[in-house]
Amino acid sequence: KKERNLRTRSEAKRQAILDAAAAVFRESGFEGSTMADIHEHAGCSKPTLYSYFESKEELFFEVVIAATEAEFQATHAALDPALGDITQALQRFGERLLALLYSPQVRSVRRLLMSEAGRAQLGLKCYELGPLRSETEVAAFLQQAMDSGQLRQADPRLAARQLKALLEAEWQTRFLLQVCEGPGPDDISASVG
Repeated sequence: KKERNLRTRSEAKRQAILDAAAAVFRESGFEGSTMADIHEHAGCSKPTLYSYFESKEELFFEVVIAATEAEFQATHAALDPALGDITQALQRFGERLLALLYSPQVRSVRRLLMSEAGRAQLGLKCYELGPLRSETEVAAFLQQAMDSGQLRQADPRLAARQLKALLEAEWQTRFLLQVCEGPGPDDISASVG
């Protein structure tokens, strides 16, 4: 019972830090925020803050993941095998995926990761929580479609990676080179359609 109470308090402290960081990032942006600002806002010491999060980058990533989790779930829920119409399911998924990838929160994380991915295994964490998790869900959907005869047999993981590459083909280079922020709703419909 004592161990469970400690774990609950530890989870509550971690969440309080995440909430404080979200407020600081909203107020000052990533560049304008410091770990000192965050620990002061959270009402904890610097050592406590660093015992939960190794860097501002890691903390920012965790804040964004928490903020986008519901949209991630909704995006992948579009891959509903009960629809029966694989074209419609893939189109809805593609539109939601592009909207998520080019949302302001995710754009910020993607740019941060381009420069900071090697620090504190931030790139690996991002890959596991985002692209790899997405690939696994898409591959499972595609495998079901292959098993039911709606798609020809192929490697479902490879097909999932190729689908994402096709969906982002028009936008990724321009986004990475900061030529544009990404597609708007009409652009997304045109790209996916």
